[in-house]
Amino acid sequence: KMSSGIQIKPKTAVQKSKTLPCSPGPAIKPQPKPSDKLNPKTIDPFGAHSRPPSAFAAIYAKGGIPCRLVHGSVKHRLQWECLPESVPFDPLLVTLAEGLRETKHPYTFVSKEGFKELLMVEGATEKAIPLLPRLVPALKAALAHSDDEVFGRGLDALVQLSAVVGPSLNDHLKHLLTNLSRRLMDKKFKEKITVALQKLEQYGGKVS
Repeated sequence: KMSSGIQIKPKTAVQKSKTLPCSPGPAIKPQPKPSDKLNPKTIDPFGAHSRPPSAFAAIYAKGGIPCRLVHGSVKHRLQWECLPESVPFDPLLVTLAEGLRETKHPYTFVSKEGFKELLMVEGATEKAIPLLPRLVPALKAALAHSDDEVFGRGLDALVQLSAVVGPSLNDHLKHLLTNLSRRLMDKKFKEKITVALQKLEQYGGKVS
């Protein structure tokens, strides 16, 4: 009885496998359009629509970032909906740090300028220090980014943060220095990184 039971199973398996090739058939048929792959016009709209907005872009679109870009004739600036002093650092400072990885306007400016201005408010040190475990991974991601401008924004933000939190950043520096040392080989950034490291040392004190 057991052997007959075993024999039945392969049959059902075979029957299933016979029906399987039929089901992908219709899915394969609409494919032969190599022209679509070669024609950038057909690729572009799909790429734009299928890519979901970044977390920062989504928060910005919902009004979750209480500042907006104001286009000036000479210089752009940020306009805050309320005084930056009254804005809770958690989660805004972390969100702005994550936004440093953006490559599209106006997110690039809003994240960079917002991060800088928020760190300039009174009491920024006390507000920023508890957020370091979340800020450092965001800065690390910006410093690891292949885009030169993103790296530059990450480096500026790191120095700004170091100036505000001082030695509190020392324990986290090991997570960031690898990305800085990689870029030291790049002539474009050698001087900028050297200056940044000197400032980190200055703000971090003897231990750094």
